[in-house]
Amino acid sequence: MKNKTLTTWLAFLGGPLGLHRFYLRGWGDGLGWLLPVPTALGLYGIARVQAYGQDDQLSWLLIPLLGFTIACCALQAIVYGLMSPEKWNACFNPSATPEAAPGQTGWLTVGGIALSLLVGTAILMATLAYSFQHYFEHQIEEARKISQ
Repeated sequence: MKNKTLTTWLAFLGGPLGLHRFYLRGWGDGLGWLLPVPTALGLYGIARVQAYGQDDQLSWLLIPLLGFTIACCALQAIVYGLMSPEKWNACFNPSATPEAAPGQTGWLTVGGIALSLLVGTAILMATLAYSFQHYFEHQIEEARKISQ
């Protein structure tokens, strides 16, 4: 029986590694195996910024991958946590009754939803701010080159 609370927390804490996908769909889930790729690329982008400074243009592309992956996994945690018990059990526990305990929403599920909303939103906004800042700085530099 797949537990909704555990899935919510796995999506929030281990989502960028695909843990919630493996829990729900098993080791054969292709998207579960693909989720660590943008996570690793984003971490590589952070390492590049530390090594080469903020002017490294490749890191401008790689770091947002990590932010968007974390934000999407937080959104997935919210979706799982807010799923009705009937729908949860129909999707992930088809042999159980619609009101079976693994699909129920408890306080731990609500805590996971709230934390996912808080952290996911903060990371999404930081990622957007980072991306737009570097994009506009690049545009200003290009405009300066043209005007000289």
